Amino acid sequence: MGFPDRLKLPLAFDPSRLRADLAALAASTDWIAHFVKQNYEGDWSVIPLRSQAGATHPVMMIYSDPSATAFEDTPFLAPCPYFREVIAAFPFQPTSVRLMKLAPGSVIKTHHDEDLDAGSLLVRFHVPVVTNPDVDFRLNGQRVVMEAGSAWYLKLTDPHSVANHGTEDRVHLVIDGYVNDWVRGLFTGAMEEAV
Repeated sequence: MGFPDRLKLPLAFDPSRLRADLAALAASTDWIAHFVKQNYEGDWSVIPLRSQAGATHPVMMIYSDPSATAFEDTPFLAPCPYFREVIAAFPFQPTSVRLMKLAPGSVIKTHHDEDLDAGSLLVRFHVPVVTNPDVDFRLNGQRVVMEAGSAWYLKLTDPHSVANHGTEDRVHLVIDGYVNDWVRGLFTGAMEEAV
């Protein structure tokens, strides 16, 4: 089965509750600069909510290691009841979960991620927490507009980039996990609807 490179999921979340959890967390937590500096210009930073079990170094906590086999919630997730609710709404086994912030004027250069494809073992979903109309997310050269509170699959083994041309941070809740029957069913349903 060929999977599309993008799919808006049949899930929707409350943007005001997402913002409230973000505000509570950001007030007491420092963002960690993304460690792959060649992939961006400006300010791209992360707060790890779920990471490889036993990871304590900030870089290891924000790294989504496809070879890791055990994951656990980080202390940063504890004061975020709605983020926990959102993660639980995805009926699959989550691995790495992070908040990823792209500050105004910042750019994530065109790149591709290994092993993040619904046709393989791991998949990544995006839930925009804070965004603005001037965020330009490109996947295979085509723009993908994602509203706050929506949920998306993006085939990130394909070339993608992001530019925040707005005046507000762009923050996504990024949820990685194992492909299962639910994930495969999302695409079966979408492909049947397209016929």
